[in-house]
Amino acid sequence: MNDTVSVEKRGRICIIRLNRPEKLNSINMSMVEGLVEAFNRCADDPEIRVVILTGNGKAFSAGADVRELSGMSAAELVRRGHMPLWDRIRSFRKPLIAAINGAAVGGGLELAMACDICIASASAKFGQAEINLGIMPGAGGTQRLARALGKSRAMEMVLSGKLISASEAASYGLVSSVCEDGLLMDEVLSLATQIADKPMFALELAKESVNRAHETTLSQGLELERRNFILSLSHPDGKEGISAFLEKRRARWSESDS
Repeated sequence: MNDTVSVEKRGRICIIRLNRPEKLNSINMSMVEGLVEAFNRCADDPEIRVVILTGNGKAFSAGADVRELSGMSAAELVRRGHMPLWDRIRSFRKPLIAAINGAAVGGGLELAMACDICIASASAKFGQAEINLGIMPGAGGTQRLARALGKSRAMEMVLSGKLISASEAASYGLVSSVCEDGLLMDEVLSLATQIADKPMFALELAKESVNRAHETTLSQGLELERRNFILSLSHPDGKEGISAFLEKRRARWSESDS
């Protein structure tokens, strides 16, 4: 693990922190490598059930390190670039919560939107400001933002480069909730603890199903949902959960994913 990313394990929860506070946690290649390594470790650790992603300092992330990117050739960007990070997050099966502690701009907003749940501090700001640099979003900004906000609002943010407040982001559905700055991690950890108490296999299937709703037709999504429902029902945790409900006792989930 390099020093651009820090990892803290708290029982069944892992907190991954972007750690370039002097650069507003802008994403460079070193951070990409550190994040991929951190997600790999979390994926391989059977004790970890939920991951929280946040930033050190006063920003979540101000986006890509444009100085570094501008020095890379088109071939380098295609062959290397930041794609290993986006691919790793896309294939990450465990619940991932973004604790947005400050500005989430450009690639920082794209990083937040790649997470499963976003919770923001009251002072957080959001935007796709790439247009101000003569470029456009390149890691999901035009796609995820349009799906989250609808075409008109997404187009306004992408074409103007404007920033919106945390309260606006919540009203648009970009984040699920907003809390006082000093209470952000308490609220996120509380939610992560609730989720971590649920059966792992069902969490993975449910996450896959919700994500598919944004990527397929309704009929394809319903087909996957039905398949995953049957898998969860036939899994030992599904049988245990139903038995516990009928017997009016607390369920005892399996510790393994098998």
